[in-house]
Amino acid sequence: MLDSYRRYLTNYHSVIAYAVLGVIGGLASGLVVLAFETAISELAVLWGVRDAGEGFEALPDWQRFALPALGALALGLVFWRLKPEDRETGIVHVLSRMHSDYGVLPLRNALVQFIGGAFALATGQSGGREGPGVHLGGAANSLLGQRLGLPNNSLRVLVACGTAGGIAAAFNTPLAGVIFAMEVIVAEYTVVGFIPVMLAAVSASAISRQLGGGAVMLSIPEVALNSLWELPFIIMLGIVCGLAVTLFIQLSQFAARAAQWPVALRFTLAGCLTGAMALFVPQVLGIGYDTLEQTLEGTLPLQLLVAIALCKLLATSISCGMGMPIGLIGPNLLIGACIGGALGIVGHLYAPDLASEHTLYITIGMAACMGAVLNAPLAAVLAVIELTQSASVAMPALLAIIAANLINNGLFHHRAAHQVVMRQMRRVVPDDPVNQLLHRTDVTSNMEVSVVKVSVNLEPARMPTLLNATPTWCLVTRDGEDLFLLRGAELAERLRELGDVQEPVNLSDVDLRRWSIAPVPVQATLRQAMDRIKERTVEAACVYGRGPKGNRVLRGIVTRESIERFTLSNL
Repeated sequence: MLDSYRRYLTNYHSVIAYAVLGVIGGLASGLVVLAFETAISELAVLWGVRDAGEGFEALPDWQRFALPALGALALGLVFWRLKPEDRETGIVHVLSRMHSDYGVLPLRNALVQFIGGAFALATGQSGGREGPGVHLGGAANSLLGQRLGLPNNSLRVLVACGTAGGIAAAFNTPLAGVIFAMEVIVAEYTVVGFIPVMLAAVSASAISRQLGGGAVMLSIPEVALNSLWELPFIIMLGIVCGLAVTLFIQLSQFAARAAQWPVALRFTLAGCLTGAMALFVPQVLGIGYDTLEQTLEGTLPLQLLVAIALCKLLATSISCGMGMPIGLIGPNLLIGACIGGALGIVGHLYAPDLASEHTLYITIGMAACMGAVLNAPLAAVLAVIELTQSASVAMPALLAIIAANLINNGLFHHRAAHQVVMRQMRRVVPDDPVNQLLHRTDVTSNMEVSVVKVSVNLEPARMPTLLNATPTWCLVTRDGEDLFLLRGAELAERLRELGDVQEPVNLSDVDLRRWSIAPVPVQATLRQAMDRIKERTVEAACVYGRGPKGNRVLRGIVTRESIERFTLSNL
């Protein structure tokens, strides 16, 4: 049954097979995100932090500084023992592996993300749990697919399902999770791709509601725009949020220049900075959803809202830039909420008759900052629609998101925060139609299966078989080692010319066109096959699978020309 299922998954348009994959992926990502959130709260209890790891404000002054500073030092010492490639976490890691390793996410990085991220957030580092949730959801699904030996084109779908499930489980916003996965991770919209991702988001959200108490993360009342005269004010709110996101990204870039410093030093500096600001603004510690709730309730004064936004922006951007295993979505939601709450107070002060409820400006600020920092406007607007359970917020939220993106992207030429980091790391993730097509196409869909292995010293007894049933390709081997390919028709013609021979024919001496080769696994995609061909500077790839006894079995041949023909015929 598993072999049959693998064969179905090699066809990207096998909707039912991928639907099953979506349900399994959603359940796995929902469970791992819940486990991560539980780990944060349970770890925080060990040093006296209550309220599910959010009650840092109740700590004495010395502990508000010591906890993030010493926690960052301890985390840095652990990271110092790790290889640099094992320290990679978050959305940047997922996107890099989606392209360079075709959806294969390693277990070691996932464990570093789980343990390191939970410890960092439990010790009060300024960050979010959604970025780690995206990594953990994607990694859990990728590891499941690797364990089952699924083709790599389905691994990419599994990773997308995991990221959608991670967002859906964290916010109880399945629709926003779907759009986030398609807009940020996959960067492609197809009907076939949507179905498993949608099922994953629904499954993860159901797991979160059932096992997580059934309550949404935030209680946001229904909001609506009071008057169209507010639209210029909404635009100004979007502009301010865009400037905040721009500053956030620039500070992250500045901090990332310290990448060559010892990791323990970098983490300790970030932890000390966070702890120093916590002496004056304790709300900067941790994820900050308790502060977000207070902001929505309208209980925080103007000066405190501005201070929280500035401190959260500075602490999170420096911590992320220094490489801590934390996320940036939650902090940017809080930054946007504080900016919206502050401008809402100003609006009520100077135009009380026109101003809407302060909750409207807060939710719009959240959407604007989230949309700008991720370069994902659709995911941001859908997130606030689901959180408020009202579509009336869509029009002003879209206007603010557009203004924020025009400032961040159009004026300062920044893309999403993770894209800026990847560019700084000199990593390219092409998302053009050709690469998308090759990534989602299994190598077996375009390989030539008419191939036989022949020894470099061809025995006369084999010649009649090659002449009577001429294969398309002949793979020439010596002592089990693959040497080169020959066209079966060309080899048969030469054997006919030689006539009746009694001695073995040395095929390395035969004057025929030889095709250089490299091996690829049967789980590979056409993108992986083409990359291997370019990397080894060869002309064809031999597709190998595993036999019943674990031995290598030749499944077929794919050439550079066949991949190019496939691309031209399908675009």
